Amino acid sequence: MEYGLVALWLLVYLTLLLVGMPLARQLFPRFDDSGAALALPTGLAVVWIVAYLVGHVSLTAGFWLGLVVLVGLSVALSSRGTEIDRGAFLEVALVFTAAFALLVAVRAFDPAVHPGGGEKFLDFGLLKSLVRADTLPPEDVWFANTPVKYYYGGHLLAALLTKLTGTPARFGYNLALSGFYAMLVTGVYGLAGTIAASGGVSRRVGGAFGAFFVGLASNLTSAGRLLVWLAPDSVGAALASWFGFEVKRLALGPEHFHYWTASRVIVDTYDGDEIAMINEFPLFAWLNGDLHAHMMSTPFLLLVVGLLFSYFLTPESELRRRRILVVGLLPPLAGLLAVVNTWSFPTVGGLAVLTFALAPATPGSLFPAQIAARLQSRTWYGREGTRLASALVFAGIVILLGLVWSLPFWLGTASGRSIALFPDRSSMGELLAVHGAFLAVFVPYVLRHALPALSATWQRWALGGVVAVSALAWIGGAAVVAFVGPLLAAGWLLLRDADGTVAFDGGERTSPALGDRFRDAVGFETVLVLAGAGLVLIVEFAYVHEQAGPWRMNTMFKTYMQVWILWAVAAGGMLARLVYNHSPDLALSGGRWRPAFRVLAALLVVSTSVYGALALSNHFSGPGAHPGPDEATLDATAFVWTDHPEEAAAIAWLDRNVEGQPTLLSAPGVRIYRWTNPASSLTGIPAVAGWIHEIGYRGRDAYFGRVEDVETMFTGEDERQRVLLSEYEVEYVYVGPAERDRYEEITVTELESVTVAKDFGSVTIYRVDQSAL
Repeated sequence: MEYGLVALWLLVYLTLLLVGMPLARQLFPRFDDSGAALALPTGLAVVWIVAYLVGHVSLTAGFWLGLVVLVGLSVALSSRGTEIDRGAFLEVALVFTAAFALLVAVRAFDPAVHPGGGEKFLDFGLLKSLVRADTLPPEDVWFANTPVKYYYGGHLLAALLTKLTGTPARFGYNLALSGFYAMLVTGVYGLAGTIAASGGVSRRVGGAFGAFFVGLASNLTSAGRLLVWLAPDSVGAALASWFGFEVKRLALGPEHFHYWTASRVIVDTYDGDEIAMINEFPLFAWLNGDLHAHMMSTPFLLLVVGLLFSYFLTPESELRRRRILVVGLLPPLAGLLAVVNTWSFPTVGGLAVLTFALAPATPGSLFPAQIAARLQSRTWYGREGTRLASALVFAGIVILLGLVWSLPFWLGTASGRSIALFPDRSSMGELLAVHGAFLAVFVPYVLRHALPALSATWQRWALGGVVAVSALAWIGGAAVVAFVGPLLAAGWLLLRDADGTVAFDGGERTSPALGDRFRDAVGFETVLVLAGAGLVLIVEFAYVHEQAGPWRMNTMFKTYMQVWILWAVAAGGMLARLVYNHSPDLALSGGRWRPAFRVLAALLVVSTSVYGALALSNHFSGPGAHPGPDEATLDATAFVWTDHPEEAAAIAWLDRNVEGQPTLLSAPGVRIYRWTNPASSLTGIPAVAGWIHEIGYRGRDAYFGRVEDVETMFTGEDERQRVLLSEYEVEYVYVGPAERDRYEEITVTELESVTVAKDFGSVTIYRVDQSAL
């Protein structure tokens, strides 16, 4: 086990956290922890933005300039009186260290970047390509001599950290993965804690609930399957049928548990075929171990959430600060997310619309005074319409400027997609299995605030309306409308109070009719509930049509992770406020309800811990545990020496002895998630044609055209071989087991310009003399 590297990376993370503290304090002045929980992603965002922009000229210069800018900003703010809250730093450092240590332990027992069960070959190949790159964008390891057609921003940050620490990428992969997990857990801890503190309850309790939901909890599938196993056969079968899963795996007993099952709950039917969609949650994703975009983007999505929360808390009178947040700070972060994980880019716009429309400050006041004056309306519907229109305008400005900040990505790296409508929709049982734990927090929280605002008559009308609409939606095959529709309606009305009786004064809600009962009013946590509900709703009616998975599989995959992050923050703060709020005159709070909410919290923790308990137990000590406590390592490529010893020495030789990114000729990976293209994926040396993933980025004709050219170069006639070797600038030829299996007669090695560079028995590496072709 590489304890020295673990200590080095932890020291670097904590140093960057400390350096980012003054910036975070300026960005989040009203947060109870002074923004300490978001200080590390804040600092890394500064480094990343500078490195990305300058990196198109020189990546090395961009990286060091980014560090200089970060340190310069920190020193400048400190010299002007911005103090570092030592207590907050120590608390956040402790939370980060605990999360980091947990993930390091998890990865040490299974550090390998196996080609199966995920996208590790893609992720490691991108990391290695960026470590080798001199400028941006990086070269595509599976499509030589062309820039990558994939969002690579998270891999860029991992590569920068790898270079900063002087760590080989085979260790940097798992240490970066552990850092992203720790940043996610710490960020949610801080945001959920601030939400709890805004309701007058313990920040640490809210933070702990939030950290649990995002770092250790799972959906309810594992608990449901365990309940099926414990229940009588007839009852268990009925439960399984309603929730939409077969009686297998954990439903047959704990010994049949497999960590994969809970990530494939929703099953769609197309043309008679049943296909499991992907509904990952953070613990599964990090346990599976991909260094993937939807995971690396989460700390920066939280940073956007933090900035919007800061906007929400800023009074209307602080106009300059609100404008800086909207125009100066949100757009570069939107641009960052576009390059890290393009799926999060539109989410920034949606969050911005909701925040601007529902914050206490009027969004129209962001306009110049002359325009703002003309937007005044005397009717409530006029005011609400103007508010929403203004919110859309400024959210559009955020997205437009975000496009400008990430313009090189859109012009040279992004690949096009189309939108498809009306996929197969999820059943109520499936939605409850995936999102039910969060709903169990949101429903009582919303009711607790809604009921006091309604008379008994209106309560009956509201309940009847919800029941009627939900029943019609459910019967009509749109269970999602019944699932999130009431939340969307109630949350919006609570935040805006459409009848006009509730006004905002300096960011605090007051009402002559309700008096102090609204002192604990809904706030930004409800905005996050609405945002997540909107994403869940959209995925049921539209999806991105692409090659990365059938129908809406990839859309649900990338969207549901964002839903989990937003709802974990909201649920952490809400649950703390439900459990610990002692207002006796609020319905569903205090008195007899307080024990009920504590029982609810206990049930949620237990039910959502079933997966983690079984998965981590199996991971560390189960029959499939690998490599074992005595062989723990963070070396992502150590498995090659044991699983593929016939090629291990050849791949290691290429990695050590070949500088830069010359083109490598090897057999294409037309059968994905198998041991294909290892020489490129594990070294960052680009292959002429790699995995068939490239069809999704460049089209079938482009990919299979290269596949044919590769075959011609391996087996064709002399003249045509020479032309293609020159055209693709091939400098090395890799002839291993896959190449010999695919091509019966390899003739490229007979060319005079092709000579043996190194022979390893099972693998021979040839060098191509381009000048002699």
